[in-house]
Amino acid sequence: MTYRVLTLNKISTLGLKRLPAEHYEIGGEIADPDAIMVRSHNMHDMEIPSGVLAIARAGAGTNNVPVKAMSARGVPVFNAPGANANAVKELVLSGMLLASRNIVPALGFVAGLQGDDTSLHQQVEAGKKHFAGTELRGRTLGIVGLGAIGRLVADAAIGLGMKVIGYDPEITVDAAWSLPSQVRKAQSIEDLLKHSDFVSLHVPLLDATRNLIDDKRVAAMKAGSVLLNFSREGIVNEDAVLAGLSGKHLRYYVCDFPSVKFQGQERVVALPHLGASTAEAEENCAVMVAEQLRDYLEHGNITNSVNFPNVSMPRESVNRVGIANANVPNMLGQISGALAEAGINIHNMTNKSRGEMAYTLVDTDTPLTAALLSGIAAIPGVLMVRNLPMPAES
Repeated sequence: MTYRVLTLNKISTLGLKRLPAEHYEIGGEIADPDAIMVRSHNMHDMEIPSGVLAIARAGAGTNNVPVKAMSARGVPVFNAPGANANAVKELVLSGMLLASRNIVPALGFVAGLQGDDTSLHQQVEAGKKHFAGTELRGRTLGIVGLGAIGRLVADAAIGLGMKVIGYDPEITVDAAWSLPSQVRKAQSIEDLLKHSDFVSLHVPLLDATRNLIDDKRVAAMKAGSVLLNFSREGIVNEDAVLAGLSGKHLRYYVCDFPSVKFQGQERVVALPHLGASTAEAEENCAVMVAEQLRDYLEHGNITNSVNFPNVSMPRESVNRVGIANANVPNMLGQISGALAEAGINIHNMTNKSRGEMAYTLVDTDTPLTAALLSGIAAIPGVLMVRNLPMPAES
């Protein structure tokens, strides 16, 4: 079988090579695709073909993908959490250094110097006092969100001699175990803001995190502190930041999201969305999502989907079916009942749920007929049924 994969952006060749050419047709002009690979393209404005089985976003955020609409169709949306973590970590460290040493205005000062070498030297000596900064060592960094990026930032900051406070009410057990022991737990965001010289945000943009940093929380920050946002634009209220800068309560705002309101603001350092813009990060993201996409298309396994549970089952039969359905009572009973009524013996089976979504993999001793597959698809609440015969070797 050949799978057709539409690419909406340039995807790293290293990642695309994980999809063997003998079984995958890949390109930007693919008609009737089985899957879509995307980076930054806005998919909210496009009509996604009905035959699409999966979407793979070569990055962490999925705000450019209509996840809710895909869930209603039983289509998993994959991402690459942590694949660009080191790239973002290094940019956060750069942001702290830019702010602590007043690098941006200092560069502007030097760029505006005129005259011969003697004159330049005199101007430098007279003007450098305006750009005196502070060292990071001994300062306190507050990190909101202790996922893959937040943990790397914490570790790097400790290595620079900084104190680190962390806040993440959703932290997983595995993430907590991997945190450096020196990270102090904040009891609230306000607690973290009050004690931090630098605050770095590493949370996804959700309804609960939109305008997470507003007027009240800017006011709660330590006077003269620096706010860094390399997560998502909407997490920080721009007007609140500008008011904090105007009143000298905030020293700098460093972010990856330029906007009209920030143009010309000398205490705003806005970078052109460089967080994951390294060759290494792009390759890591592409490799991760390509491998996840292949495992799903060929075996039905799900890893790192933002709208489906993680489900993986070792293959014990050449006959396999994957079923996406609403997470409602007796769904599993109806599916297994339909198989039993057709005389199909279940060799192995797994079922997981996540919120309103559930997903089932079933290995059977005999193949499922087209009529049986249609019958399962007709069960109220079933969103997608896929027959998954053993793929050819590649």
